[in-house]
Amino acid sequence: MISLKQLHYALAIEKTLHFKKAAEACNVSQSALSTAITELEKQLGVTVFERNNKQVLITNNGQVILDKAKRVKLELDELLLIAQTNKQPFYSPMSIGVIPTIGPYLLPKVLPEVRQQFPRFKLKIIEEQSHMLVEKVRTGELDAAILALPFPIEGLMSFNFWQEDFYWVCHKDECPKKLQEITSEELEIDKLMLLKEGHCLKDHALAACSLQNKKQDSDFDSASLHTLVQMVAGKLGTTLVPHMALDQLTYNESELRAVHLNEPGPHRTIALVIRPNYVRTNELTLLKDIFNQQLAKKCALV
Repeated sequence: MISLKQLHYALAIEKTLHFKKAAEACNVSQSALSTAITELEKQLGVTVFERNNKQVLITNNGQVILDKAKRVKLELDELLLIAQTNKQPFYSPMSIGVIPTIGPYLLPKVLPEVRQQFPRFKLKIIEEQSHMLVEKVRTGELDAAILALPFPIEGLMSFNFWQEDFYWVCHKDECPKKLQEITSEELEIDKLMLLKEGHCLKDHALAACSLQNKKQDSDFDSASLHTLVQMVAGKLGTTLVPHMALDQLTYNESELRAVHLNEPGPHRTIALVIRPNYVRTNELTLLKDIFNQQLAKKCALV
């Protein structure tokens, strides 16, 4: 019979496309892994991997089998989780993904309270771009992902826990002292610096200003909000920053002003994204409530 161990080995090879690296990831010898895969292919009557001394390739039939193996592993993982849900909350470890434009600003505000309430909770945080996190949630590699919506999550569910607006950040020398609100029509678009393509924060900022179809000409390509804010401090332009990031990005920058973007909001929604049949929704609801409470308390001080 086909064993779960064989499927585990096969999925490790799919991920690494390398027998030695897969064996190391599975903490077994390369010969043991090779023997298990050879036996799996013999039992199935299908060649899953083409291999030689230089490379490993997945056959067409092999890919079908591996896709099914992923679903089997996911169902087994959820079966084990069901058995653990009757125990105390967060009895088992959890892996949550978060995008770079949320993680550095959300996690310091919420994790201390999570740790205080659930000191034995083992939480693994993975930082990736939105599209990669969505795929990892779908395949079961992650329990959930923290994303900024709107973003395509077909086939998944979202639990919203925060909504916020953008703030226009500029150098104080380039901003009237009494200015408290600014509209997109009042922005100098040529001076507006946003993240490079591929970051959903840029899409949300453009949408908030109704500038989705406006081409931006810039001499830089930044993947970091912190870098953008430092460029603003250097009088190289202005930028848009989400509410939750204001304290960390502008706290030590006395030369900067943050002005609320007066456009219909909320400008973005933050949510936990999960698979429809995920069995630990009660625990994620606890996390969602903690996140909301801590953000409401700490962002109100900004």
